[in-house]
Order: sequence, then C-alpha cells, then structure tokens
Amino acid sequence: MTNVWESLTVDARDPARLARWWAEALGYQIVAERADEVEIRPAPDRLPGLVFVPVTDAKTAKNRLHLDLRPESQEAEVERLVDMGARHVDVGQGGAEWVVLADPEGNEFCVLREREE
Repeated sequence: MTNVWESLTVDARDPARLARWWAEALGYQIVAERADEVEIRPAPDRLPGLVFVPVTDAKTAKNRLHLDLRPESQEAEVERLVDMGARHVDVGQGGAEWVVLADPEGNEFCVLREREE
C-alpha cells in the first residue's frame, strides 16, 4: 500500500490570517477556505498543502515538527520574512548555519543556507 502526503495541519488561533501569511511567505495560494479550515498549496493541483485549523488555546512549547525553507539567499529571505512579521527565536540552536524564526503565532521554522553546488 502506498501513501501520498496530502497536507500538514497547523493549529491556529486565526487560521485565515496565518494561512495568508504562510501563502505569502511560500508563494502558495489559498485553495480552500471554510470556517473550520483554510488550505494553501503551491498550485491547486499540487501537493502537499498546509491546512490551518482553529484552536482556542495559545501555543505553549517548541514545535515538535517544523518547516525548513531553503531560499536562494538566506540573508535576504530572513529579512523579508521578518519584515512580514516573523521574529527571531532561540530554541537552543547555538551557532548553527540556519536561522530559526517564528511565524506570527509563534510556530518555529528554519531558514537554511543556500544549497552548495
């Protein structure tokens, strides 16, 4: 039996707002929006998607699963994401080559260095 990775679900206090933030951050588009979930994908027919669902409680601990982004320019992408509302966070990464940021609801993600040829 084969599985297909359909989506990653993100709990959010404001799913529509967070979905729009991630859609802009990733260059994705909203493919479905209902009161109980908002889904974004690279294109309507491309998987996987990110699905944002409502929760009432605030995030209280470090994520156990996070996204790693690999831009063409780490420095430029970190600046762009911070300008959009991300913030730098310390999760104990020390002097790592990646930068840890948090989205507007505090979900951590990493911005990796450019891939070496």
